[in-house]
Amino acid sequence: MALPKRAIAASFLPDRYRYWYSLSKLAMDPLYEAMPGAFDDEREPLLDLGCGIGLLLHCLRAGGCNLPYVGVDTDAMKIDAARDASARGGITDANFQVCDLSVQFPKHHGSVALLDVLQYLPQQAQGTLLAQAAQCVSKQGKLVIRTGLADGTWRSAMTRATDRFGHLVGWMKTSFKAQPSAQELRAVLQRHGLQAEFKPLWGRTPFNNWLVIARRSASAAA
Repeated sequence: MALPKRAIAASFLPDRYRYWYSLSKLAMDPLYEAMPGAFDDEREPLLDLGCGIGLLLHCLRAGGCNLPYVGVDTDAMKIDAARDASARGGITDANFQVCDLSVQFPKHHGSVALLDVLQYLPQQAQGTLLAQAAQCVSKQGKLVIRTGLADGTWRSAMTRATDRFGHLVGWMKTSFKAQPSAQELRAVLQRHGLQAEFKPLWGRTPFNNWLVIARRSASAAA
């Protein structure tokens, strides 16, 4: 089922910048079309870490995923935009909070989304955040990650360069710090009882983005 991209983007009006930003993301980034499918069997509450303006929520609702949702982000302006857009879109059962994860991590038990966050953290901070997120995953829940991976390919180099450029021109407040390798990411998740499945998610873009879906392993869930 195709997402109603213009209807979702219209939720961010009258802010024309947010409208065109969200419409371009929905049109060009394969992440958002993939999200309803990633959660189509999910009933656990979802914690969206680094939720930004809340596009994930709109995509899930448009795809028929009505799981309880909490989105957190350090950027208060983005949280305000997310709240306003969800209200305009008729979504009344979601919660957005300003939260600095380096200071306080939300209490949660269910599923977790971590989309385009890891690359803006140093390697040690990535491990800390992954550990905290993994501890929130219930037996029936999952941890869904979208990240670039360090694998020596031209896509990997393009992803790093674009993230740095985005910070240079002011698109992102934080600059690129580090990409995990698939082996490193899998090992961290395994240490916390999660088994991960990796799928390429670059679509028609030049970026080395991957969708990682991690679930509680049978031995850890027992």
